Amino acid sequence: MIKQVTDLRLFKQKALQWAATFDAACYLDSNNFNDPYSKFDTLIAAGVKDHVVANIGSAFKQLENFRAKNPGWLTGFFSYDLKNEVENLSSANPDHLNFPDLCFFAPQHLILINSEQVEITADDPQAIFESIEQQTPITSPANNIDLQSRFSKDDYIATVNKIKDHISRGDIYVTNFCQEFFAAGAQIDPVATFLQLNLVSPTPFGTFFKWNDKYILCASPERFLAKRGSKLISQPIKGTAKRGNTEQEDEAIKQQLRNHTKELQENVMIVDLVRNDLTHSAKPGTVKTEELFGIYTFNQVHQMISTVVCELQDGITAVEAIRNTFPMGSMTGAPKINSMRLMEQYERSKRGVYSGAIGYFSPDNDFDFNVVIRTLLYNSAEKYLSFHAGSAITYHADAENEYEECLLKAKAILEVLGQLLA
Repeated sequence: MIKQVTDLRLFKQKALQWAATFDAACYLDSNNFNDPYSKFDTLIAAGVKDHVVANIGSAFKQLENFRAKNPGWLTGFFSYDLKNEVENLSSANPDHLNFPDLCFFAPQHLILINSEQVEITADDPQAIFESIEQQTPITSPANNIDLQSRFSKDDYIATVNKIKDHISRGDIYVTNFCQEFFAAGAQIDPVATFLQLNLVSPTPFGTFFKWNDKYILCASPERFLAKRGSKLISQPIKGTAKRGNTEQEDEAIKQQLRNHTKELQENVMIVDLVRNDLTHSAKPGTVKTEELFGIYTFNQVHQMISTVVCELQDGITAVEAIRNTFPMGSMTGAPKINSMRLMEQYERSKRGVYSGAIGYFSPDNDFDFNVVIRTLLYNSAEKYLSFHAGSAITYHADAENEYEECLLKAKAILEVLGQLLA
């Protein structure tokens, strides 16, 4: 069934509220960003027709089998710690969220929105449309969270300098070092909090994901990997700058980012890593960089984004293509395995869903997955709220600047939570 709606923002809000009444829901919003690879403006999946939940061991194989049984729409997530299934790695840091390592479901109800056109696929689409229209819009949350960090600023700076020692010795060239901010005993309204986050920080990969008592509230600007026909697309982000107070200041900051030696160095090293990852799935000679050092502007930050593509090799499945590039280069480092192993040593929390990926498989066997950054993770049963922030550490990194970059990336989340760091 296809409907036209006049107030699209209100309809999307009500549709999310409706979807969140189910045990499983996924809301993917492109927030009107001009993306040549997007299939829709908004996707909303609700209810479970079939599902797969897996932990490290045979998770990718279980997903492969599940995909074969369910060739239609699937939505779900991969946790970062699936790295341990792809490589000889481990995760021993504390985990207070207890999300599964992999979770996908085939939805009972699916809503696709393009422009002002709403397409509902369900047994009784008219009843669903009416249920959505009857929702009472919720108000903005009055969050006041007692937020803490696993690192003091001094701890963070000391740790970055230790990581730089490894770079000086040649153990690694660049890595992504992450720190967790958390609140125990936290109570939030996940839907209201996500709506506020998506309003404060609209991004091309805004995501609300609910699996029973676990919630992912995501304002990610980054695409991990997409498949369009026989083409794979990865768009790593490396390079961050604050927004200016005036248009002239904004333009000056963008020019500084475009010519900043460290940011260019970070970006090109990760582009090389992504190019290498894609060769495992690519037809020989087809890996190329479509755009290098593109500057894109979001509400809180400017980002340097590159686009790397290839033609998918015959016989490589969609799930294999994801596994062959997982985890994404922008959240690991180079060399990739050494960087991941080293960060397990220096980080103080299990990353879990953070720096994993959320997205969908479509009936034509395409897929699109983001990078889980700028994201709140919430276990409502345990009342544990968490988000990570990270930055790239290179030989030229200044530890204090990297700490400030983490806070810049967390700016929208901190605003929504209504609480500065304790």
